[in-house]
Amino acid sequence: MVVTDAPPQPGIHPGCQRVIEIFGRLGDKWTILSILMLTEKPRRFNELKRLIGGISQQMLTRTLKALERDGMLTRTVYPTVPPQVEYALTPLGRSLSEPLLQLASWTLEHVGDIEDHRVAHDGKKATGEERGG
Repeated sequence: MVVTDAPPQPGIHPGCQRVIEIFGRLGDKWTILSILMLTEKPRRFNELKRLIGGISQQMLTRTLKALERDGMLTRTVYPTVPPQVEYALTPLGRSLSEPLLQLASWTLEHVGDIEDHRVAHDGKKATGEERGG
């Protein structure tokens, strides 16, 4: 039996509940970006923060701790002054990075189309052309 952090939700199949919980963690933009930044090589905390951009120190710390807890990355502390900490993907994290890289590639390939559709949709909405349905 797998123990999850979330209490059982009425009306949700237990198998779906487990998937929803994991998707909640993995679908977070900071999780995705952290994993993507670690695909090339292990990195130190400040390097990750700089590469990701826009993430607070607290949020990056939370994200990395959660990924370590889930077995997606390792945290290695080197006995230097000050101590240096390096994060690296585990085999499990590396296996997740492959579909995430495909998703990122798809996004970059189609971002122009998506933006065009948004502009067209918002234009219809502004002129009242959009019909409810």
